[in-house]
Parts: sequence; C-alpha cells; structure tokens
Amino acid sequence: MGTIAWNGYRHLELYYAVSGSGSVLHTLNPRLHLDQVVWIADHAEDQVLFFDKTFLPLVEAVAERLATVRHFVLMVDRDQMPVEHKLPGLLCYEDLISGQDDEFMWPEFDENTASSLCYTSGTTGNPKGVLYSHRSTVLHTYASALPDALNLSARDAVLPVVPMFHVNAWGLPYSACMVGAKLVFPGPGLDGKSLYELFEAEGVTLSAGVPTVWQGLLTHVQGHQLRFSTMKRTVIGGSACPPAMMASFEDNYGVQVIHAWGMTELSPIGTVCMLKGHQLGLPVGERRAVQAKQGRAVFGIDMKIVDDHGEELPWDGRTAGELLVRGPWVVDQYLKGEHSPLVVTDGRGWFPTGDVATIDNDGFMNITDRSKDVIKSGGEWIGAIDLENIAMAHPAVAMAACIGARHPKWDERPLLVVVRTPGAEVTRDELIAFFEGRIAKWWTPDDVVFVDAIPLGATGKMLKTRLREQFQDHLLAQA
Repeated sequence: MGTIAWNGYRHLELYYAVSGSGSVLHTLNPRLHLDQVVWIADHAEDQVLFFDKTFLPLVEAVAERLATVRHFVLMVDRDQMPVEHKLPGLLCYEDLISGQDDEFMWPEFDENTASSLCYTSGTTGNPKGVLYSHRSTVLHTYASALPDALNLSARDAVLPVVPMFHVNAWGLPYSACMVGAKLVFPGPGLDGKSLYELFEAEGVTLSAGVPTVWQGLLTHVQGHQLRFSTMKRTVIGGSACPPAMMASFEDNYGVQVIHAWGMTELSPIGTVCMLKGHQLGLPVGERRAVQAKQGRAVFGIDMKIVDDHGEELPWDGRTAGELLVRGPWVVDQYLKGEHSPLVVTDGRGWFPTGDVATIDNDGFMNITDRSKDVIKSGGEWIGAIDLENIAMAHPAVAMAACIGARHPKWDERPLLVVVRTPGAEVTRDELIAFFEGRIAKWWTPDDVVFVDAIPLGATGKMLKTRLREQFQDHLLAQA
C-alpha cells in the first residue's frame, strides 16, 4: 500500500495499521519527478494509494499511468472531500474507518515478514527498493532508542522534521512510540517560523532533520531574537552539520546537536555521535572536533574501512578508506532480487556504503567524502566536506558546496559554489582569504562562484551532480 503524505497522525496510523495487518507500507516521495513516482509505484506494485489533500494535483497527474493501483484514498474528513476531481472511485479515509469496530485481532506472522518498503534517493539510474522486515524494524527500533543512540524516553516530546516518506522518518515513528514519547507532527509547515511556534506550543524536547531545515529555523530565531523554552537536542543527518551551525545551536541556544549517519539500506541509522565519559571534559575545541564526526556504530552495526584492494585499514583517526557495514537491518539485496550490493571480505558479506571515512581509536567514524565526490588534484585527495564547513563558518555564507572542476594541469581543483546570506556581501577574494591558516595551502579553492540557490534533492541533500554538470569546465574556461 502506497502513501504520499506529510508527517501527520493519519500517516502514523497507516504505519501501524498497514504493516500490523500483514501488508507492506510503501512511502512515496512526492518531491521526486512524476516519471520517477510512476516508475516506483509500478515497480513496488502498489494496489492502494493513500494521500494528503496537498498532493491531489500530483496524484491526478499520474493516476492514469499507474499500472497496479486499484484504489485512491484521500486522507481527510468527509466534509473536506473535493467536489471536483479526476480520480475514479476516490475514497475518503475517515469514511473507511468510521463505524468500524475498535477491536481488531492482530494477525500473527513470521518475524521475517515484509513490513515496509522504501526506495533509495540515488541521483543516477532508477531508485532501488529496500524491503524491511518486522524483525529488522523492531531491532532497529530498540537500538536507535538506546541512551548512546537517540536517548529516547517517555519524558520526550519528539518532532520529526525528517519526512515520514524518507526512510520512515529515520525510524522515529517506531522508536518514539516504543518508549511512549509524545509525537508532534509538523505537516507541510517546515519553515522556520512554523517550526519554532510548534516547538514552543507543544513543548518539543527533541527534533530531527537535515541541515538545510535547521538553517531556516536558526535564521528565524536569530532574526527575531527568540529562545527555545523546551528544545534540548536536535539530531542532524542527511549531510554533515556545518560546525558554525553546531556552535550556534549549543552556544547561543543551549541545544545539543547530535550527529547521525545512515542510509536507506541501513533502515537507516548506522552511527550516532554521543560522547564517551572521558570526552565530556575536553576543551570546547577538542570536544567539537569529536562532535563533528558522524559517531559510533549503534549496537547491532559492525563497520570497517578498507583500501582499494579490500584490505582492512587501522582505526587511527587519520587513515581514510571505503566504509563497509553489516548488521541485522542492513540490506542484503534490493527488491525483487535485482541486485545484491554486498561484497565479501573475511568470508562475510559487507555493504559498501560509497562513503570514504576514518575511524578513530574510540570508534568514532568521520566521513571525509563520498567516494565519487572526493577531489583528486595532481594525484592527491582533497576532502570537499572540510572546505564546505570552513566556508559555512563565514557569516556572509548561507550555503556552500565544493566540487571538483577540471583543470589543465592538476586534473581537478576545488571550486566553491556559494549562496550568500540575505543582505550580506562577500567577494571571491575575501572568501579565498578566509581559508588561509585553516587548511593546507594547496587545498585552497581555485575560485568561487556565487549563485542564488544550490539545487537540492528530494531529501534535502545538495545535488552536486548538477553543479558538476554546470561548472565542470569553469576552471578550464579561465585557464
């Protein structure tokens, strides 16, 4: 059963009703191109499509192209049903459940029965389906709620900003309910003002989302000289949290920033950055350096880094290699057995994440880049994430992306693509000078391009593929 819906209570009901009755919940991402929505729904063989009223035009646009969907269900009360629409036999969600018996005999089935289905957000080729079982979902839920993971309890009020159509909102609809935490849903109101007002009205203690959302929240709070009354911690994933953002949350507003990392193929949580006891008393700079990492593997996840030949590399915090993971909620093959991504090392199957990372002596993993995004200049590697973080620390920079642009001598050199903070001014030379003393001189970007906006993917990640297509010859043109 497919859903196209915001974070809301009806969507939560479907999370449990669909999977708990023995069917498979398939959350569709409405931010994808219509062709991809159709392809994914057909590939998943969705038979029923539940959707919020916001997405009525989207569903109308694809309805005739959906090969397997037999029923369309609008998730509203009867008096909110549209008078005119283009959908055959449109059903009302509340009509379907009103008058039904409150008692339901939940079926018993094998723990390996399929529970929910999510598709990867890859930018090349068709997305791949990742099917989660009841067993993998329950194990992931237990692990994610642990004190050294998301540290959830019945005393929390949790607002998942990360969409419920993106990797099951990082599992929060399950983990929050398991511990008895209050769940607060933002619906479509993801702007800074709407989120802040909801935090305050509902006493939210923990939230989770990608950095681009938190940038909007901080801009609103700073611009109106506001404070958080109950908000104590935020989980940031999807992409690395800029150090300047982390410092602002913690120093100015007393909100703990918890770095986390995962993938659709990991259900999705793999690591969470919760400090060990001996690190609590570190000087601020050293402590922040640890917090900037993606963190330690949650219980159930094994990880290692390997070189180009598959040989395991040391956990010394300096040596970087491809990150491999395994665990009871890590994918072993994609939907319909189309492709098994696992690689075999030491006689066991490991999932290659595509991330380049280091792991230190305490087990803290730090992603230095995606394997396809690392910049290779004259045979030496340059980490784009480090350069982006430095640029984001400049007060005039709202967003920054670093890509490898072709160079006549060095093969590739770093090019910085920047969105200025509204009302702020900064020149190319000023930004280039900002890197001095912060990195090795040869890492310094060769040029800066200012843009109105950086393209974002359906999950809020920067689409560097588009930037590379647009600017890959920028340095060649200057040479």
